[in-house]
Amino acid sequence: MSRKALIGIVLVVVLAAFGVGYYMMGGSSSAAGGGDTKTAGFTLVPTDRTMGNPKAPVTLIEYGAPTCNICAYFAANEFPQLKREYIDTGKIYFVFRTFPLRPMDGDVEKMARCLPEDKYFAFIDLLWRNQPKWDAAEYPGITDPHGEMIKQARVFGMTAEQAEQCIANKAEDERINKVSAEAEQRYSLTGTPTFVVDGVPQSSGAVPYKDLAKILDAALAKKK
Repeated sequence: MSRKALIGIVLVVVLAAFGVGYYMMGGSSSAAGGGDTKTAGFTLVPTDRTMGNPKAPVTLIEYGAPTCNICAYFAANEFPQLKREYIDTGKIYFVFRTFPLRPMDGDVEKMARCLPEDKYFAFIDLLWRNQPKWDAAEYPGITDPHGEMIKQARVFGMTAEQAEQCIANKAEDERINKVSAEAEQRYSLTGTPTFVVDGVPQSSGAVPYKDLAKILDAALAKKK
């Protein structure tokens, strides 16, 4: 999924049963150490949303977007195996970063950041699983995408007023802008999902699990 059509839009505007879902049972934490962690090819920051052991030999960063249907497919169909075989076993440290393709991606990210940190992944998963209800980019028949998006926040106890306040957070706009600008500058990233394995970006778009596993195994082999 490409972001090229949005290059000319003002950056601030552009950047922007659930217990067993995509990222559940793994928790959420900020990058370890309380400050930026610099490694060859990537930098982890305290505001990163992460899963697994920060001392794992390999770090996998996923850049995704709530309106990305390929991201949603990966979340529902392939991430559970990745979590089971690589994250839960301590082989990789997983980092998720939102890379907005459309203004609503930034809105979802800002709502997710208003929730307790351990609810972040569950909220993003909810929005992916419910794309047909709110994501007009993928489902053009939706007449009130913003209103339908706000309804998703209510599942996590937010009122409509609270959700709107989260979306209006300019400080979060600046943080999202910084994350996206760094991805573009460091990795020439233009689409989602994009996986970065120990600082090495892979091709954007759908990556079959078996192919991603081979890439991770090769990275792990270098650490032995």
